Amino acid sequence: MAEDKKVVLVPPFTRETAALKVRAAEDGWNSRDPQRVSFAYSVDSRWRNRSEFVTGREQIVSFLTRKWERELEYRLIKELWAFDGNRIAVRFAYECHDKSGQWFRSYGNENWEFDAEGLMIHRHACINDLAIEESERLFHWPLGRRPEDHPSLTDCHC
Repeated sequence: MAEDKKVVLVPPFTRETAALKVRAAEDGWNSRDPQRVSFAYSVDSRWRNRSEFVTGREQIVSFLTRKWERELEYRLIKELWAFDGNRIAVRFAYECHDKSGQWFRSYGNENWEFDAEGLMIHRHACINDLAIEESERLFHWPLGRRPEDHPSLTDCHC
């Protein structure tokens, strides 16, 4: 009986492991569980997210808690853009609405750097928001993990 191949998601990344790392990050963020998401980052991880600077897991949890209190019905797709050694670049889009019911699609790029254990030590995010009508939404899966058969960003033409 063949043993299942376990893929280790630590640098240096291959195309396969970088793509799996991106999907793992997407799945974590789609859980909307700040504590779960924080464990993908080193204890002293440093972020730049728009104009906010975050350092360490405690601040990551606080940041994500605030984020998902205002970004309701959040659904995210990430896509591998490039990788080299211990760095990965992704592009992403997510949809959510605010408490007034206004829907948004946010587009962005992230640059990630990882330590030898595969924890993210740096995250730099640039994000642009577009107000959309509910009828313009593209991401309709049930809250949580994006289904395998849902189109990628490239396939959505996002």
